[in-house]
Amino acid sequence: MKHFNTIIVGGGQAGLAASRCLTALGRDHVVLERGRVAERWHNERWDSLRLLTPNWMTRLPGYAYDGGDPRGFMTGRETAAFLDGYASSFDAPVLEHTSVQDVSHDGERFQIVTDTASFRSDNVIIATGWCDRPAIPAAAASLATDIHQVSPALYKRPTDIPSGGVLVVGASATGVQLADELQASGRQVTLAVGSHSRMPRTYRGMDAYWWLDLIGSLDKTIDDVDDVVAARTEPSLQLVGHPDHRTLDLTTLRAAGVRLVGRVNDVDGHHVSLGRDLRAVVEDADQRMERVLARVDAVIDRLGLHREVLDAEPIPMLGDFTAPDSLDLRRDRIRTVIWATGYRRSYDWLRLPILDGRGEIAQYRGVTEMPGAYVLGQRFQHRRNSNFIDGVGRDAQFVAEHICGIHSLETSLTACR
Repeated sequence: MKHFNTIIVGGGQAGLAASRCLTALGRDHVVLERGRVAERWHNERWDSLRLLTPNWMTRLPGYAYDGGDPRGFMTGRETAAFLDGYASSFDAPVLEHTSVQDVSHDGERFQIVTDTASFRSDNVIIATGWCDRPAIPAAAASLATDIHQVSPALYKRPTDIPSGGVLVVGASATGVQLADELQASGRQVTLAVGSHSRMPRTYRGMDAYWWLDLIGSLDKTIDDVDDVVAARTEPSLQLVGHPDHRTLDLTTLRAAGVRLVGRVNDVDGHHVSLGRDLRAVVEDADQRMERVLARVDAVIDRLGLHREVLDAEPIPMLGDFTAPDSLDLRRDRIRTVIWATGYRRSYDWLRLPILDGRGEIAQYRGVTEMPGAYVLGQRFQHRRNSNFIDGVGRDAQFVAEHICGIHSLETSLTACR
């Protein structure tokens, strides 16, 4: 049984960042990847998907975007190619097509069993990412059998789903993008809206993420928040990485003909019960957006940036609207439901005492209470951008240095449970 100092489970952005940092520190290790490097970017993304962050933010330890369109947005294929290039840039020791089936500890070393071989290690880094498996609600099992159901991980293009109307459940980044694409393809789309985060793609001439970076929002740490669980489950911004930098939100979707309804509460065959708080949900998102933009305006004033940026323009609001409290899928000719309801983590192969009561890996800065067990790529792992390509590098560096004894960290997880 081959032994390594460190085994990394997962060959995406987090696993590769950890590998790059360990390589620089001279620590022997191997990366185990169930498919190819960046497997999810190769096979689990829809055709038109682009990164939500601009290309200038596509940075990993020792590697960064160097193309001619820094303000543009990489496609899924370009992102996969970027990560492939990153792995090649330092000859990452990746064992592809190696599926991890069991991770345990025998009292002395970690035991990692895969479908091809078994390994031992002094340390293990779980880098399987935040977007592991679609979080399909239990209500999906109660849909009528003639309704086609699909998750974003399996959706590729409009022509792949049956003709007729589409109900998209979830109005964060994924839900609004799929609703927009399907409506533009000629389908009648109904979007079930729950809690969401709104932000214009550009504000005063600059990209939303340029402002979030400038005001320090992306650098906010988990120590700065009052509710850790809420911070790690907050909805992603309603943004689209389109070449024309257009804003995509509920106002633009409604203008395009998308019907907006409240959150899905229950399902019974063709009958879908909806929440009646859509107006309150929309107003809450608008108010949070206005608070962020007020912070941006304050920074512009403080730094004297008025000559460098444009004047603020009014942001359209939904205004008056009504929404039904239920849907009859048969009557409304809806034949497909897309569950854009986020992701969950599945650790049925992880036999280590590091999971909390919610089934998540309990950690602080990637360090768990079990010596030698680490995690990377979690949402808001330490900073708000920890699960971004642009943010995972700092966490990877910290974890790699902790493995090498450079950082001494008292692992206090009480506040992170």
